[in-house]
Amino acid sequence: MGNGVIQPEIKQFIDDHHQEFEQQLLIHAVTVNDKIEEILRIGNIDLINNAHKLVTFVSKAQKEELLSFARVEGIAWAKHSLTLAFKLEWVSAIRRTMWDFIKQYIEDTGNLFTDQEFFELEKKVNSRLDVFLNEFFLSYSSFKDEQISMQRALVEDLSVPIIPVTETTSILPLIGKLDYYRTTVIQEKVLFEISRLHIQTLILDMSGIVEMEEEVIDNLGKVIDSTRLMGCEVVITGLRPDVVRKMANFGRGFDSQTKTYGTLQRAIQWYL
Repeated sequence: MGNGVIQPEIKQFIDDHHQEFEQQLLIHAVTVNDKIEEILRIGNIDLINNAHKLVTFVSKAQKEELLSFARVEGIAWAKHSLTLAFKLEWVSAIRRTMWDFIKQYIEDTGNLFTDQEFFELEKKVNSRLDVFLNEFFLSYSSFKDEQISMQRALVEDLSVPIIPVTETTSILPLIGKLDYYRTTVIQEKVLFEISRLHIQTLILDMSGIVEMEEEVIDNLGKVIDSTRLMGCEVVITGLRPDVVRKMANFGRGFDSQTKTYGTLQRAIQWYL
């Protein structure tokens, strides 16, 4: 990230002209300018105050504070689904404004830098801002990935609603389209619930299935086989005519040990 603080005189120059710094920052951040109040209201994120914090961490080489600040910012922007383009423009505006004031400091004070000194200054400022952005995006992505995983787990639970009707009998109503991924999830959830609930009879109601491909039929057969290995009887109800025709065209079907009923009501009457 580069060692050493930026010349204290430069940081002090920016602090002494903080109002002008903010004005110049808003000029550079044209798009974000109109969103500052909205971002504050939605995410309680004070862009102006945070810009001063970032300049301080960069100027004083406060690495841990810079990284921690970036992580907090990343989570806040991800949590409230704020537009990343605004963040990129804002940090870019901070970068340009810092260099505007460094140039102004040199012109006002006549404190000239050697080529080597200016190169080191450029390296410190830009690399630290890049470190901030990198940590910000890592934090943002990690939070979003965690949210997606949680939402997927919730969807999977909702898509495999095993409903106990007696101490030993449960119903799994399947609705919509069965694809390979969903049948894999069904197999995992069914085996877990059979063990947890001590299910002896599982009724798979397929009256809500509108589409099922050949590989899915095979995978569903594996669900039935593995369920039976757990000591649980599988009953199929509600097969639609178009699904039955497709199974016949594929030359697929359930074995003789698998009982089938035309409707869920008939199966419930029999097993209850």
